[in-house]
Amino acid sequence: MINNKRALIRSIVILGICMCLFFPYPSNEVMHAQSSFMSFPIQTQDGYVLLGIIGSILFIFAMILLARSINKYHLTTIVSVVLLYSFLPHCLIMAYQETLATGIMAISYKGDGNCDFEMVSKDLMNGDCTLILHNRSNEAVSFDLVFLDSHFSKEDVRIPSLMNIAGPYHVTIEANREKLIHLKKLLDLSKVPHPIYGGGSSNVQVKLLDGNNERTL
Repeated sequence: MINNKRALIRSIVILGICMCLFFPYPSNEVMHAQSSFMSFPIQTQDGYVLLGIIGSILFIFAMILLARSINKYHLTTIVSVVLLYSFLPHCLIMAYQETLATGIMAISYKGDGNCDFEMVSKDLMNGDCTLILHNRSNEAVSFDLVFLDSHFSKEDVRIPSLMNIAGPYHVTIEANREKLIHLKKLLDLSKVPHPIYGGGSSNVQVKLLDGNNERTL
């Protein structure tokens, strides 16, 4: 099946380099990208990401080398490698968090939180946010939580970060536990420029703060 071992080894080495370029831990930079390819951010609000473009080219080159290194089952092999490349970082992160990580470094988040806002009066709004965080360590973890606006939002429009008016929120998650965090607050918008008048946001991003340590999820 393998007809060119050198090409295969080169492909594996390049794929390893590609994975290290934007490894999604402790922060996942692809979350901030307006366009991406595999694990590489191609464009953000600040422009094109040169390293992401280089990584994309290297990944494609690695796939070409892989295809040349085998003499059959090309499509099956390439699809299998792409799937492995996509899921391996998550498995490595989970293994690290469950064994060596401590504090907020052991917290995982699927990014599926959501916030809803409803006007009560001219300057008052109800904010209601729900998200699930998972402490994968063997010790309880405490931290402060703040909400971040999407990088795709207009600069003068706040949506999830409106919850910070009543924050930050102190959270404690017991060892090896998932915790549903449901926050419902009455928000004073009198000092907020260009406030929204209702709506919602999905896939909200949050920042965890623990002394001098912080993580963006």
